[in-house]
Amino acid sequence: MTTSLAKAYDLTGQVALITGGAQGIGLAIATLLVEQGARVVIVDQNPNVAEIAAGLGNDSFGLSVDVRDDAAVGAGVAEILGRTGRIDILVNNVGIAPIMLATDFTMAAWDATFSINIRAAFLFSQAVGKHMIERRYGRIVSLASQAALVALEGHIAYTASKAGVIAMSKVLALEWGPHGITSNTISPTVINTAMGREVWAGAKGDAFRAKIPVGRFGEVEEIAHAVLYLVSGAAGLINGENLVVDGG
Repeated sequence: MTTSLAKAYDLTGQVALITGGAQGIGLAIATLLVEQGARVVIVDQNPNVAEIAAGLGNDSFGLSVDVRDDAAVGAGVAEILGRTGRIDILVNNVGIAPIMLATDFTMAAWDATFSINIRAAFLFSQAVGKHMIERRYGRIVSLASQAALVALEGHIAYTASKAGVIAMSKVLALEWGPHGITSNTISPTVINTAMGREVWAGAKGDAFRAKIPVGRFGEVEEIAHAVLYLVSGAAGLINGENLVVDGG
């Protein structure tokens, strides 16, 4: 059992795969894990993903992968394993949030939301999980949302998909826990990313912020530190949980 604080959070020698890691919360997670010694692989369709990942240090690198396509995900994970020999940490972060009232929601937007928010999380978990089972070690953290727990107007597909992520993660925790793998989710409130500021600008954001006991939205670094805890040596007994980071 790890007792030293420094040792518990030391990720030296570990490889972390982060989807949607080229900006916002994902980039904050990648940055922090590198600071703790991990080699990070960012999967993102940002055209500058290679440069962004390389700039993190620790021989980190980036790949452009269609996260909705099972063959592409399988090939991407195989390439990562070929280059690194291991994946210790998977962070399912990629996601979208089209906003429309339920009466107006299009099937194209519905299908896109589910294919990116939960299909991708399953595809990466399955592909990486097989490798983790062989090694009998792994840490999986999937980004869900406060919206999975409360009703938000205009977020019908987002809330449904994120609730699905929580349920999926619990099944992975049950099935893979005996193999030394933990699977958890984090459910943030609104975070001050470019998307968060756009969706929750003006009076709408002021009204929502007033409902939060601490009186503010979150910062990307706060979510990154929550991820660090769940993938660290200090959290080996945390499995199948949903950590809500919403200011109360």
